[in-house]
Amino acid sequence: MIVILKKNAEEQKVDVLRQWLINQEVDIHESIGEYQTIWGLVGDTSKIDTDLIEGLDIVEGVRRVSEPYKQANRKFHPDDTVIDLGNGIKIGGGSFQIMAGPCSVESREQIIEIAKAVKKSGANILRGGAFKPRTSPYAFQGMRAEGLELLMEAKKETGMPIVTEIMDASHIDLFENVDIIQVGARNMQNFELLKELGKLDKPIFLKRGLSGTLQELLMSAEYIMAGGNTKVILCERGIRTFETATRNTLDLSAVPLLKEKTHLPVIIDPSHASGIARLVKPMSYAAAACGADGLMIEVHNNPAKALCDGPQALTPEQFDEVCRGVEKIRNAIKED
Repeated sequence: MIVILKKNAEEQKVDVLRQWLINQEVDIHESIGEYQTIWGLVGDTSKIDTDLIEGLDIVEGVRRVSEPYKQANRKFHPDDTVIDLGNGIKIGGGSFQIMAGPCSVESREQIIEIAKAVKKSGANILRGGAFKPRTSPYAFQGMRAEGLELLMEAKKETGMPIVTEIMDASHIDLFENVDIIQVGARNMQNFELLKELGKLDKPIFLKRGLSGTLQELLMSAEYIMAGGNTKVILCERGIRTFETATRNTLDLSAVPLLKEKTHLPVIIDPSHASGIARLVKPMSYAAAACGADGLMIEVHNNPAKALCDGPQALTPEQFDEVCRGVEKIRNAIKED
């Protein structure tokens, strides 16, 4: 349920209504806008008399919300969520951020060289896998804790915040100094992991599952937010369809649809979506044009010898070209 308060509503009456609602055993999530304040009521609201509330002189209106996701719902929170990483780096609310780096951390020299290159081209956030979920048990599984340490070295060297994937709730302590914790597609509905991440005060980068619907993605975000952590970033990384020409099918329609449904930032990962390096540039351009809040792109200094996902990785030179093209498209959209 949503309660819309009138502008300049009498504070004493607002406090009385707030306490009455709390006594009805519902949680109130407040969103204060320029012209009105919105209360999102979470809990069993079936017994609350909407006519009674709507009749109060401090209330503009009352609406029932049919969607099962509440805190992630734009109806509860009309303004875009903006996640501030410090040093002027913000995700959402009109900002556009590019996260770039290798699929997997392979060595100190590799991660620092790539970090410096992508920062020079315009990336503000360094991505890199320490724990790697692989389809084959015989494939490279990542450097694990040592990989996290190398990411920290790259962060210290470049000043870039880092985003890296967590595989299990038991690893949370290892991620204490990670700026953004990524939940991969395979773990989108690992609800026990999502519950634990909901207890943190740290941005969570939630990737859409291989066959996940938009509502299922938002319900997964709701698991995190229900635990108290509202710093959720959504990522469209391609879904599995009947098409075999690409690794996955990039659902760009997800961006405007999610923008209607939720206030959370939406990032596009064209690398995993296509699985083909030469498609990353046009898909990045399309993502910028359709309103995404940023990109996550895999970059490797020697893709041919990459230990993980080499065919979809860009060279630093190719990445630089993508960044320049994306900037032109975003400027053109602003002018329009």
